[in-house]
Amino acid sequence: MSGHSKWATIKHKKGALDAKRGALFTKIIKELTVAAKNGGGNPDANPRLRTVLAKAKEANMPADNIDRAIKKGTGELPGVIYEETSYEGYGPGGVAILIDVLSDNKNRTTAEIRNILEKKGGNMSGAGSVAWQFHKKGIIIINKSATDEDKMMTIALDAGASDFSAEKDSYEITTEPQDFENVRKAVIAAGITPESAELPKLASTLVKINLENAKSILALIEALEEQEDVQNVYSNADISDEIVQELSK
Repeated sequence: MSGHSKWATIKHKKGALDAKRGALFTKIIKELTVAAKNGGGNPDANPRLRTVLAKAKEANMPADNIDRAIKKGTGELPGVIYEETSYEGYGPGGVAILIDVLSDNKNRTTAEIRNILEKKGGNMSGAGSVAWQFHKKGIIIINKSATDEDKMMTIALDAGASDFSAEKDSYEITTEPQDFENVRKAVIAAGITPESAELPKLASTLVKINLENAKSILALIEALEEQEDVQNVYSNADISDEIVQELSK
């Protein structure tokens, strides 16, 4: 699981870059709208909406923006209809790439995603070619300053977490999707605020890559994430601690 957690850590650190992008609010608004459309506007009865709301608050999104996005999803306000879809492909070094999007123009989005992949050393593949490698997991990241390791591990495992690891600056809790909410609530009930709590898709098998490919893969992922319709990008790249340190310089 360490390789999975390592990739989650890199993705989490990259979130600081996302926060600087003007498109971040637009992406979250789309997620709020779709979550409310599919599951209703009450977060107590809509786990997906609760997760997106946490992301919106972490990004310091104004309450008015959040309220409007939810009302567009429930039909209380007029709004755009977004289609959820995923694209599959391969990146530098042959690593698998899975891209989740919310789009109001699938033809445009498909062309733009294919163009980014090809420009950055990858290619788009057919449906089902790589998606089978990825499975949704709950990942909760907590700063080590919040509590000691034994206490954090006990809280997580007692609440139903499937794995716990201590990284350099943080604890990482992994859960099955159905246990995510219980674990997140247990952490918060203990007076601990997670740095992030998400349900990403993690690869069941990882591919070790070298420094050159790692740079290319992260450049590809950043380019994809800058596309306005892309919500999440996942890879099965296994990046060693040494390469992570080199990339962090």
